[in-house]
Amino acid sequence: MRRKVSIICMACALGGCAVGPDFHPPAPIQLAGYTAQPLQAAAHAAEVQPQLFAAGHDVAGEWWGLFRSPLLTGLVVEALARNPSLEASRQTLRQAEETTLAAEGGYFPQLSYNGNRLRQKVSLGQLGLNSPVKGFPTSEQYSIYTAQVGVNYTFDVWGQTRRTVEGDAALAESKRFELLGAANTLAANTANAAINAAALEEEIAAEQKLVAAEQRLLTTVRRQFELGGATGTDVATQETQLANTEALVVPLQTQLTQTRDQLAAYIGRAPSEADIPPITLDELTLPGELPVSLPSSLVEQRPDVRDAQAQWHAATAQVGVAVANRLPQFTLAATGGSAPATFGQLFTPGNGFFTVTTQIAGPIFEGGTLLHQQRAAQAAMRAAAATYANVVVGAYQNVADVLTALTNDAQALSANDTAARAAARSLSLAQLQYSAGGVAYPIVLTAQTQYQQAVISLIRARAARYTDTVALYAALGGGWWNRKDIAPPPEGLLRSLLP
Repeated sequence: MRRKVSIICMACALGGCAVGPDFHPPAPIQLAGYTAQPLQAAAHAAEVQPQLFAAGHDVAGEWWGLFRSPLLTGLVVEALARNPSLEASRQTLRQAEETTLAAEGGYFPQLSYNGNRLRQKVSLGQLGLNSPVKGFPTSEQYSIYTAQVGVNYTFDVWGQTRRTVEGDAALAESKRFELLGAANTLAANTANAAINAAALEEEIAAEQKLVAAEQRLLTTVRRQFELGGATGTDVATQETQLANTEALVVPLQTQLTQTRDQLAAYIGRAPSEADIPPITLDELTLPGELPVSLPSSLVEQRPDVRDAQAQWHAATAQVGVAVANRLPQFTLAATGGSAPATFGQLFTPGNGFFTVTTQIAGPIFEGGTLLHQQRAAQAAMRAAAATYANVVVGAYQNVADVLTALTNDAQALSANDTAARAAARSLSLAQLQYSAGGVAYPIVLTAQTQYQQAVISLIRARAARYTDTVALYAALGGGWWNRKDIAPPPEGLLRSLLP
């Protein structure tokens, strides 16, 4: 009977049976598109550069180079190389990989060795004698030298070890995609910070030009007041307008400093040592063709989706571990060695010993603990599946929102460009007419305000096209599969672990 049980256990251990559900990656989602209506990011004015969507095109691995700005590219590359948070993610991945390798040790017998020297003195009482015996010493001292090797192996009859390794490997894959997602986010954040800094530089320059223009207008209003062509109220109003414009520059400068400090943090440097050169929007080239991956490919490209899938896989494997914990475990243990009275007699005939133990052990009554642990693992698996579905839906929403934003950005930029040109002409005419006494000062003030708002809106509309372009690259996964700085996970790694 023992032989039959041993054969059955060995067959199960080698045959690849593993309790619990097997994980099967979900089938790709088949969608006609990301949005309900076809989108085309085209501008409505010749002065505004159009952007066209290229359906099915791949995302460049180093997409930041498409902006043709050495400064922006240098910042992103340095951030990916130096950012401390990204390095922490790399080491977390390394930890998960080593944990998986450690779990794989359960596939093999565990060998150990032990050596010791025992020096002992035995009293007559320990020998069961109450009084000295003639010719027998009152106590005996002796030594024993022991050297032994032990082997212990628990047969993976129910696949507990395999499920544990499978779960650890899935968690390692999750950490890998967390790293890829962190790199994708870091690259996008760095590029956006550089673009925002460029926009703020341009806003400050525009406001400073307005300050100079309003200073000249204040001089004109004061001269008109001296000549009787303007009132004191007009002078005070223009002084207020000038002061307000000057006040607007201060928070912009604060925002610019904070943005540059954030850039310094992204590249892993203190603000005082970053020495980030200024960048302008004119230095950037807007990509004219934007890749739009097929919806069925998005789940393979998005690091957050792949991360959620890997966590779902790990939770599925834990169900198998919980089931195996409720089943009997079969263990073989053997010890062999030598135990002579002197060191020189180690491994000599007559001093050897060995023990062989076979064991079957399993729970009988645990107060429902193991059962409820299994049910908890099953609930965690279902929760992970629901989380995965939610992340997928969020990924499609993210891409759809960005595509819509890009289309609206082109329209907004066209409208803002038209408005800025019109406001500039209106202000120029109002100032000329006011200098000639043709219009009242409130007309000039209105034109000033409209021009100021139009210029700032135009700058922000230009920046929005750049930042939303960055958002599209990030939403489509960031092209990590086309880069070598962070290697993709080996294809088929986890599938090879499945029974």
